[in-house]
Amino acid sequence: MPIVGGLDIHRKQLTFDYLDTVTGEVRRGQIAPADRVHLRAWLARFAGRDDVAFAVEGCTGWRYVAEELAAAGIAAHAGEPADTAAARGRKRHAKTDKTDSRHLRVLLAEGRLPECWVPPAQILECRALLETYHDLRREHTAWVQRIHAVFFHQGAPALGEGALRTEQGLAGLRAAAAGLSPAGQLQVATALDMLAALEARMQVLRTQLRDAARHLTGAKVLAARLYGAGPVTALALTCWLAGEGRFSSSRKAVRFTGLDITVWSSDRKGPPGRLSRQGPPVLRWAVYEAGKTHARAAAPDHAYYAAVKDRKNSKRAALSEARKIVRQACHILTELGDDALTAA
Repeated sequence: MPIVGGLDIHRKQLTFDYLDTVTGEVRRGQIAPADRVHLRAWLARFAGRDDVAFAVEGCTGWRYVAEELAAAGIAAHAGEPADTAAARGRKRHAKTDKTDSRHLRVLLAEGRLPECWVPPAQILECRALLETYHDLRREHTAWVQRIHAVFFHQGAPALGEGALRTEQGLAGLRAAAAGLSPAGQLQVATALDMLAALEARMQVLRTQLRDAARHLTGAKVLAARLYGAGPVTALALTCWLAGEGRFSSSRKAVRFTGLDITVWSSDRKGPPGRLSRQGPPVLRWAVYEAGKTHARAAAPDHAYYAAVKDRKNSKRAALSEARKIVRQACHILTELGDDALTAA
């Protein structure tokens, strides 16, 4: 590759470092501000060449950089952030943007860049929708908890489990809120308004996600073959686990999801036996919710769920089922290969 380089991504600027392997010339500098327009103008210097490659770290902002590189006919390589940092070895000098871009360039030139999978645009769009839906779900839970906290703080009777799920429950909640202080009533009214807005937006997103799952081969197959994996969960599994040769074993897929159990490490003070919680939170949430469905007596793996629940607790049982779902999904998606990402 005659020209090989690295781009260090920041919100205010992009730092570049590239080498012309024919002449031995190295060029360094910055592209500011860091946006599509200025990056596209800078990439114009490589117009008409098909022997250029750049490496970027797979951190926030990599998407538009990789898209602009591809549009300019330049090979884009995304490096896994943690492994890329580990390849640096022990730090002897202060880390700067210039050293970061040079480090990426050297790793790419030497063939040592720990690369991430770069999904197609359709998968990136689905990931963004899933992340938005997950954010709304978390915010919805937070507002529900605020209502319960206000009632408890002011000594009002505790609300039932389904107080916010039915019209009858909401009517009872509003009647109970009349006994709170004026500020407490305002808190509850505000929370209910926020919940209504969140639910309306979530309904729109649910429709979009279900439609996307129906038209994606991998999600359609997973939803049909995995108990508890609905359209949203199947779509999340496909978006983050699908692709030819993504994982050499299902155990690595579980680790990627963040559901593996940590072990003792000399450089960490935390106790062993906890979830690593690495990887996409959306995927971890989706498969955990799918794992909880095996609490139903009609579930095919209910006996195992019940045994783990009796020995440990329901949360451990759901986590065990979630790991099973990830392993099964990994095997199914491996069989499908890149066909999992095609339109159904």
